[in-house]
Amino acid sequence: MTASHFSFSALRLVSLAGLAAGLVACAAIVPTAPPPPNDPVTLRINVFRGSSNIPIYMAMERGDFTRRGITPVLQFTPNSNEQRDGLAAGKFEIAVAAVDNAVAMIEVAKKDVVIVAGGDGGMNEMMVRPEIKSAADVRGKIYAVDAPNTAYALIGRKILKNAGLVDGKDYKLDPIGGTEARIKALEKPESPLTMLNPPWTFVAQTRGAKSLGRTYDLFGPYQASGIFVMRPWAAANAGALERFLSAYIDGCRATMNPANREQVVDTLQKRFSLERKLAEQTYEALTTPGHGLTQDCAMQMQGFRNMLALRAEMEGQWGGVAPAPDKFLDLSYYQRALPHAGR
Repeated sequence: MTASHFSFSALRLVSLAGLAAGLVACAAIVPTAPPPPNDPVTLRINVFRGSSNIPIYMAMERGDFTRRGITPVLQFTPNSNEQRDGLAAGKFEIAVAAVDNAVAMIEVAKKDVVIVAGGDGGMNEMMVRPEIKSAADVRGKIYAVDAPNTAYALIGRKILKNAGLVDGKDYKLDPIGGTEARIKALEKPESPLTMLNPPWTFVAQTRGAKSLGRTYDLFGPYQASGIFVMRPWAAANAGALERFLSAYIDGCRATMNPANREQVVDTLQKRFSLERKLAEQTYEALTTPGHGLTQDCAMQMQGFRNMLALRAEMEGQWGGVAPAPDKFLDLSYYQRALPHAGR
């Protein structure tokens, strides 16, 4: 190789390296798209009365909705059937609940719903009356559920299946609705089992119930609570949805920040009329990795795949083989909202 050829090659390599460095530098300084304008908007948010709502409560307490021009109006649903029907009928804009309900709306009710954010792992425990020593002891009795074909009811059915019990044959499902109704069901000897999450797990324990274990340990990672909306509404109101999600992420971060522990505990006490000890136990569950909130309330994709696989197994959907998650998700709103959280 001649000296001139070597010099030219070296120069070309230096030039290419400089170009690559310049491209990286340019990518690093590409500005984040500006946040949507804070036009005043009222958003109706339908939820269950549970601690999974803590990101919303904290965002309300800290003014994260207000500074984005959002007036949140909370509605409490008695059961998942009413929530699903209400979302489809336009009675509210945003649903916060186990995202398996959104999958049921899409696959069973054929509604144009989309999941736009995650939340937590459910924090569920299999709660039983004191005389129940194992899942097998439920034979011949009643398993109290919200709705038999979605979310936490399916996890319980799977755990009982692993114990050798088949619903409709070895035990009966009783779809009595929301958490507080299911706690009351535990007062009856014939209805010794239900799935509960905080703070109701701890409330039930004060009334004599006990836990056979956390679903995170008995079943594995699970994407539980999240946010879902009607897809046409999201497309027509992208700015409002992104602002809502930014505030939601702020509330999630505030909850997970140990510096805010006292505010979170106080908020739980106020929202659920809890004794201090129960609020502290609920806080610990919320901040337990895998069991409680995910970082920034993002979707936990392995948990979501497990959720779909559970539905395929227990309900026989999709020929027993779960589809790819993409058909149920549109995380673009969340991804656009994320850079504006904390601002």
